[in-house]
Amino acid sequence: MFQIGKTIVSEEILQNDFVCNLNACKGACCVGGEYGAPLDDSETDKLVNIYQDVKPFLRPEGIAAIEEHGSFVKGEDGEWETPLVNNNECAYVIFSDNGMAKCGLEAAYEAGATKWKKPISCYLYPVRTREYSEFTAVNYHKWEICDPACALGEELKVPIYKFVKDALIQKFGEDWYRELEEVAAENLR
Repeated sequence: MFQIGKTIVSEEILQNDFVCNLNACKGACCVGGEYGAPLDDSETDKLVNIYQDVKPFLRPEGIAAIEEHGSFVKGEDGEWETPLVNNNECAYVIFSDNGMAKCGLEAAYEAGATKWKKPISCYLYPVRTREYSEFTAVNYHKWEICDPACALGEELKVPIYKFVKDALIQKFGEDWYRELEEVAAENLR
């Protein structure tokens, strides 16, 4: 672990490789698991405010879940998250013709219907952050459904921190990311 500003960062994001391999996993991270996507407090209002713009991009099952439970829900851990359809996939997930899970929020963004791409937790994945009173933890979340992404990242030689560069900059800023790159360069020596 090392510190950058008010973050404590796991060296695993420097030492492990990762590139999403949607052809292999079909977007399983949006479908698997027991919880919705983690949300920052600031993202809950965004979901409420853009719902009508996003709704045309969503599946009927997702719309029903959102309209029953709300645009976001409080998870078992007391944190905000996206609602689920039948305790399975994220309510905002859509599927392509070949069965690949995709983000309906991102589809709305790409179509110009909204200015917000998707929750930062999704954008950062496989990096997970957790806020504590004195610092933010920045960790690698290893999940077997992402083994093909690890293999592709290794083949292409793309460390996690480079794969999620834009998301890390969005979350922590360019200066923070430059410092991360310096730490990574030191680790390679």
